[in-house]
Amino acid sequence: MQLLETKHGVQYFKYEHNKDYQQAQFDFLDAVESHDPNNIVQVLHMEPYHIDTLIQLSEVFKISEDMQMAAEMLERALFCCESAFHPLFSLTQGNCRLDYRRPENRSFYLALFKHTLYVGQRACYRTALEFCKLILSLEPDGDPTGVLLMIDYYALKSEQYEFLIRMYREWEAHRNLSQLPNFAFSVPLALYHQRSLEGKSTEEADLLLQEALLHFPALLRPLLDKCNIKPDKDVLSHEFFGPAADASHPEMLRQLIALYIGRCHGVWKEPAVITWMENNVQTVMRRVDRNDPLAQQLREKRECRYRGTPRNVLRHILMSEIQNATAALPRDVANTSFMSFDPLPPVDNIATYRRPPRKPRAEENYGPLSMFFRSLMPNYTAEDVANANREADEAAGAAGGLQAQPELRQGFSGVINALRELMFQVELVAPPVENAGGDEEAVVDDDDDDNEWDDN
Repeated sequence: MQLLETKHGVQYFKYEHNKDYQQAQFDFLDAVESHDPNNIVQVLHMEPYHIDTLIQLSEVFKISEDMQMAAEMLERALFCCESAFHPLFSLTQGNCRLDYRRPENRSFYLALFKHTLYVGQRACYRTALEFCKLILSLEPDGDPTGVLLMIDYYALKSEQYEFLIRMYREWEAHRNLSQLPNFAFSVPLALYHQRSLEGKSTEEADLLLQEALLHFPALLRPLLDKCNIKPDKDVLSHEFFGPAADASHPEMLRQLIALYIGRCHGVWKEPAVITWMENNVQTVMRRVDRNDPLAQQLREKRECRYRGTPRNVLRHILMSEIQNATAALPRDVANTSFMSFDPLPPVDNIATYRRPPRKPRAEENYGPLSMFFRSLMPNYTAEDVANANREADEAAGAAGGLQAQPELRQGFSGVINALRELMFQVELVAPPVENAGGDEEAVVDDDDDDNEWDDN
């Protein structure tokens, strides 16, 4: 890692690849394009610390439903990234930046993001929240992985209500967080929980929730359906929350709503929260019936905004793999193949070195087993299926495909077992200790660990 510059107290860093690592990167790209996980395993065997290979193999293990090994691959990738830290690079100060446009930096972003998802799946919500803070601090203005779309969820699940409320109040002026459905609904929920715990009035939370319902009426009924709650007859018959509401929402807004419902519907299932929601929905319907001018103002804003989905939002949806949201992706994105180690790279990519021209490969024989391995790769397309099926029919006929099924299962199992054995053989080397001579800055006080991220 290299320090590029320091501006206004903010330090800008970048990862660097030496010649050997560049060659390993070229070998990895060749292995990915071969559509054969065995070639990727060979790269890892030669370069056990190659980060993109570890990220890619994590996806292979996830597809095979071995979540423990998938998470371990990401942990190893993060260990490799940490071993290359610059002495001045700090994860806790919040003033260190990494430009996502540089391919060398993106591996750290993606490993952190995917690791955050695994940590959250283990119900370690506070830890996941701290990882979200870390990722956001690396590039808070651009937010290339869309952390703002999920940080509210982990704040609610970890009961860090004060942090979410404070973040909303401090960032609303320059980031317009209220225009994101997740903040529009999660912040009033956090306020409701906080005021309820304190025994205070929830009037402020009520007003914010009513404004959110007026702004995004199409979110209510899908949210209730996801929570297995049957809406009131008045809600079902009211035009404001009917099908016309969804028609008034642009495509990008429908994607954000689907993402929020798919991820956060669980926080709305509490009986007390449902009752609170129901009371405010009734109030909103009365306000609409009285022709509240705020409803018309928010409708006009909703119709003129959300034109086109930003690339970081699409990238977040793809990496989150929430079915409701991926189903709402535009066709040009849904039908585009992408690499799991670098999904939707920035259009203004900053390449510090280029891949040399690749030598043409000899003709390959795509049998059923090979095609199954190819299907594990994220850039696998339907055209590959058609071409491979045509070649397989010409070579062996339909009977050959049936006979190959046991071989397919045994072959895939062999690859996974080989990966596990390789991982057990690789011993991680501890990173070198900076300031080994006893510099006080190198000493970490365990008693302060719990306070590093405190909001006070």
